[in-house]
Amino acid sequence: MPDLRAVLDSRDAGRLRALLAERPELATSVMRNWSDHPLGVAPLSYVAMLRFDTSGTGVWRDAPGAAELASLLLAAGAPVDGAPGDRETPLITAASYGDAEVARVLIEAGASVDAASAADAGGVPSATALRHAAVFGMTDVVDVLVAAGARVDGLAEAAATGNVTGWLSPDTPLSDRVLALAMAADHQRLNVIDTIVDAGTPVDTEDAVWGRQALRLAASNGRVDSVRHLLARGADPDHRDPRRGWTALRWCRHTRENAPDDTRHAEVEAMLATVTHDTG
Repeated sequence: MPDLRAVLDSRDAGRLRALLAERPELATSVMRNWSDHPLGVAPLSYVAMLRFDTSGTGVWRDAPGAAELASLLLAAGAPVDGAPGDRETPLITAASYGDAEVARVLIEAGASVDAASAADAGGVPSATALRHAAVFGMTDVVDVLVAAGARVDGLAEAAATGNVTGWLSPDTPLSDRVLALAMAADHQRLNVIDTIVDAGTPVDTEDAVWGRQALRLAASNGRVDSVRHLLARGADPDHRDPRRGWTALRWCRHTRENAPDDTRHAEVEAMLATVTHDTG
């Protein structure tokens, strides 16, 4: 009989259908004894993270077909919100790993869009799927969650969604505005960048909570439109982060080392190289 993990990794819906027909209990059984998942993982949650290579290489990839696997597991009895005591729901996992299609399947199956992770969860503790997608820069999932009516909690999440109406006022603390600016940059919400900068937010300031800075974050994550827009709004390409002393260009190059064929980072690097004085 084929190994369940091998079937899921292959993203072969036919093989999974046949396996579940013979052993339907596999849909609800925690898969254990893996070095990269020492505490075990439920099949549905594993499918929600297939965009990340769990072999330890740290390489992101597209995972076409994962949504169909999720549908088959749900039909076989996999709990849509996970088991009691799980640190996060499968939807939160899909949000963290950026699989919008799996997120859509889960929502259509009745997943709670506003469920929060446990206080001791990894990633973003005590946070909803929307918060996870916002923090990890998964814009496609943000859009799916907003369309499903997910609750927006605060200016930073609103910035990630592209709509800060009602969230920004003259009394909004600078720290909240700076974090929101970084969120807007990471999700390429150019209209929100304008709104926050026009409200008097210094474009080069670091967020005191997460250590994020708009141009650096956009460059590191290959957000071409945001980098271009922030430069037009006066962002300083020579600004250095306080921890390593790296410019946005250096952060872009650092990220690109793990993805040399990424055209987005190549475009950001070329753009910044023409305006950064110290390219080291």
